[in-house]
Amino acid sequence: MPITEGFIEVTGGKVWYQKHDNSTNNAPVLILHGGPGSSHWSLQGLKELADVRPVILYDQLGCGKSDRPEDTSLWNIDRFVEEVKQLKDGLGLEEFHILGHSWGTTLAAAYYLKNPEGVQSIVFSSPCLSAPLWAKDQAENIEKLPHQVQSIIKECELNGETESDEYKEAIKVFNNHFVCRLPESERPAFLKEGVNYKNPEIYNIMWGSSEFHVAGNLKSFDCTPDLHKIQVPTLYTCGRFDEATPESTVYFSQLTPNSKYHIFEKSAHMPYIEEPAEYLKIMKSFLSQEQLTITGD
Repeated sequence: MPITEGFIEVTGGKVWYQKHDNSTNNAPVLILHGGPGSSHWSLQGLKELADVRPVILYDQLGCGKSDRPEDTSLWNIDRFVEEVKQLKDGLGLEEFHILGHSWGTTLAAAYYLKNPEGVQSIVFSSPCLSAPLWAKDQAENIEKLPHQVQSIIKECELNGETESDEYKEAIKVFNNHFVCRLPESERPAFLKEGVNYKNPEIYNIMWGSSEFHVAGNLKSFDCTPDLHKIQVPTLYTCGRFDEATPESTVYFSQLTPNSKYHIFEKSAHMPYIEEPAEYLKIMKSFLSQEQLTITGD
């Protein structure tokens, strides 16, 4: 399958992209990775979607293989929305689909609500469409952990000891419950390698130092009042044990006309890693627009 890659000029620098082309005339799917400040690295398995339509992976400015400018004023959602448009224009995309994961869903929604032209469908994978609701959900998730782990997380955050070994071990417990439930030995090597492509500064500026309390410039982000404006086919997905909870994912779907949802029963926040075959099956079904029933509860 032909693969092309290169760089596109955007505000603040150049972003790297890679296109997996199945040589059809189908409109491509643009993958918006999580973060902020992460990269496409953990999502590289989604190149398999090229069986259905071309796949475009890219690293947002500041992370991965893209430029890393030092201008901190660049790290805001409006500039990232502008970046998606500049990438789309630079690649000459007239029609395209969007698949966003985690923070990528925040960006996908913000982009569509400002620039709906040309977008054919959207996948919100483990969605974060309301920062206040996300924080509320994480508070409830923490309550599901062993009491001692809850206490460590709360006390360390209260006392500013989030760099302590004790806190980091507690976060591992949280992550093993709500981020990726695969044993360490079963996780793909590239998942661990992805740490090297992140830019924590972007995350801290936009989200904050803690997964649980939004203190960055995304603190007030909430697009739920505007989800009724999405007029293209939309798929919401999450894992049964996702930090992007099934309850919130279903809620977002209910606010969105012409939408469906699917819950991956054996996954947390990374079903594309935890249940890759099932994840690809559901995505290919939706992106090929086959009329299959995928709604679940």
